[in-house]
Amino acid sequence: MEIQNQELHRVTSTAIIYKDGKYLITQRSKEKKAFPGKWTVPGGGLETDDYVHNPPSTAAGQWYSAIETSLRREIMEECNIEVGKLNYLIDVAFIAPGGKPVIVLSFYCDYKVGEIKLDDDSIDYAWVTAEEAKNYDLIDGIAEEIEMVEKIKQSLS
Repeated sequence: MEIQNQELHRVTSTAIIYKDGKYLITQRSKEKKAFPGKWTVPGGGLETDDYVHNPPSTAAGQWYSAIETSLRREIMEECNIEVGKLNYLIDVAFIAPGGKPVIVLSFYCDYKVGEIKLDDDSIDYAWVTAEEAKNYDLIDGIAEEIEMVEKIKQSLS
């Protein structure tokens, strides 16, 4: 496998969103280059517009919470919902089709408000239990991440 550039990574984030003991999963459009038709969770790539149009957080011109801003934007664009506090879960690295290295920062959060309305990137959605999620054609690792969140939630109750 050839890697385009080992120093430049695409940075993305995803959210395991839960509500009433169930988790939101979405089915990717069959026209997507990566993982067409597979089930996943909301998320997407960090864009410079997620921070450069906001005042810097520091005198040195740095921005805090760019990933959180990006992920909240992606959730709203993809699903038309707002979520509560984003909690870091885990990160994963992989090589995308074409050789581009990708870093995914996975978070978990509770559903806050909004009615699901999918954008063109997704063709279906479901609220499923951790066990039901295993019956869907999920992108590798998503079921395990949902299970991680399930265990965290159980340990807190």
